[in-house]
Amino acid sequence: MTAMTKLHIRGHEHIPATGAFVLSPNHYSEIDPLVMAVAIWKSGRVPRFMAKASLFDIPVVGRILKAAGQIPVERSGRPSAHGEPMAAARTLVRDELGVIIYPEGSLTRDPELWPMRGKTGAVRMALEAGVPLIPAAHWGTQHLMPRYGKGIRPFPRKHIQILFGPPVDLSSFAGKTDQQSMNAATELVMAAISGLLGELRGEQPPAERHDPSKHGQAATGRFQQDVQRPDAPGAPGAERADG
Repeated sequence: MTAMTKLHIRGHEHIPATGAFVLSPNHYSEIDPLVMAVAIWKSGRVPRFMAKASLFDIPVVGRILKAAGQIPVERSGRPSAHGEPMAAARTLVRDELGVIIYPEGSLTRDPELWPMRGKTGAVRMALEAGVPLIPAAHWGTQHLMPRYGKGIRPFPRKHIQILFGPPVDLSSFAGKTDQQSMNAATELVMAAISGLLGELRGEQPPAERHDPSKHGQAATGRFQQDVQRPDAPGAPGAERADG
């Protein structure tokens, strides 16, 4: 990463020096997790991710995931020996981990790479664990690896801007689990992430977040139509990291 990128990180002070937290960034490139993991490491914390529980049953792979402190979760919602969400929340608190959870759940479908509609997993985890949720945004990873790109573009060295924000105030949602409350809490998080990204891009975020269901798109996985203007961020030849 050092050879391929120059990370410009701001907002270090919002990353807790100790104790558990959930970090929720925007997501538009498949290399985003690696970039954000390095940024967290440079902020003095060890990054953790949620991993599908079944991976922990694979010989060697499971041992590596456990040794690295990754957190098993059963994504399908089915109970398992070590993937129940509340168990993950208890692990988060017990081991004072900092875990990265992408609230969009997949690469954004927004054609301009703004955050799309969020899912409730990140806020549910933060509320169940009783830990702060830190919003974050980055801009420039699309030049290193475009959305659904088939390879990394290491040259020339890419400049990536990263901004951590203050914790989102979720206190009014403590003890609530109904869908309406969780959706409202998630919207607060997405608004915070979009605001940080707007600051990095020097642009105003869209008034309405992209909703895949309204555009005939699946909420997860690759989607068929990924149309971008030739000069759009992440389009071939677009090399400016500041948008």
